[in-house]
Amino acid sequence: MGAFSNLWFCEEFLKFLALWFRKGRNAISFLNLPLMRSHVKSKIENVVEKEEEISLLDLPDLTLECIFERLEPNGLCNMAAVCNSLREKCTSDHLWEKHMRQKWGALIGSAAYREWQCYIASRNKDSLLENSRKKRDLFEISDIWQFLWNRSKGSENNSKVRNSSAMSSIMDWYLSLESGKFWFPAQVFNREVQNGHVGFMLSCYDAEVSYDCSTNTFRARYPAHGRRIIEEDIECNRLRAPTVGTPPYVLHVSDCLNDLKPDDHFEIQWRKSKEFPYGWWYGVVGHLESCSGSKLNCHCHASETVVLEFKQYTPGSRWRQTVINRKDHREVGNEADGSYGGIRKLYSDREISLWKSLWPSSTLE
Repeated sequence: MGAFSNLWFCEEFLKFLALWFRKGRNAISFLNLPLMRSHVKSKIENVVEKEEEISLLDLPDLTLECIFERLEPNGLCNMAAVCNSLREKCTSDHLWEKHMRQKWGALIGSAAYREWQCYIASRNKDSLLENSRKKRDLFEISDIWQFLWNRSKGSENNSKVRNSSAMSSIMDWYLSLESGKFWFPAQVFNREVQNGHVGFMLSCYDAEVSYDCSTNTFRARYPAHGRRIIEEDIECNRLRAPTVGTPPYVLHVSDCLNDLKPDDHFEIQWRKSKEFPYGWWYGVVGHLESCSGSKLNCHCHASETVVLEFKQYTPGSRWRQTVINRKDHREVGNEADGSYGGIRKLYSDREISLWKSLWPSSTLE
């Protein structure tokens, strides 16, 4: 007992000395005292060294959060690969929301979110089917009965929820976008302009889009009559999230006709024929022929007839101007010139500026 007590006392005394040294005492001079034996001195140094070792996980949670919030996505992914504890912290949604908004906020709308939900549901289904096949090959009869019993008690449902939650995290969504695996609905300005199709200038068409991280550009797949059209090397400034929920083959219900007046900016649906999808085309409301164009004497806003101008085309071009009836507007047009559909008035200066930034260098025929 005496030997045990002495051993316990020595250990506690060494811890006390280690803590004392860490508080700023003159450890070096103390260790060099003549009475300090060499084996006691080495033990104290080992305790001091061990006490000074600190892990990242020993930091307070608030400090860790401040560190993680300053990491780029690659840094978060690297930290998540260190251990289970860091993976749980670095994959949390609130850390990835900022990166999602900064990188994808301008392109991801409600349509892309719905497509993502379908994407992960399909992926979860494929994963469950694959697991089911593996279990069918490995399970004996007794294991199958046990599996069915557990499923009846809800264990499989809980597993589905956990898998679905993990797969539908914001981090997973971000990385699926970044890798280009996930194609999402968006709209492309001036489609196929790289291929010399100037006829699409100042238009915006629906497409399925994916990101190419090697070139920092996008690929687009357009719905079309016959073969599918694919365009590559699309810059980010030519993309936007769909502004309305109207599918590309459906006539948009116009709710702004009574508000249209000269110099208002708008987008209008147009398609070549009923077999093709609508695109959105930019224009400005013009004055009637009977109007002088003076704001003081203009009564165009009181007329049932609305003049729509597309000033990217030269005067006299068949595409330069069209007329609609604000009281009874439906799809109007013919097989030769195409058909005009629903109208959307532009109220946002940002949207108007975006269209103007895409203006062609020369007027079109």
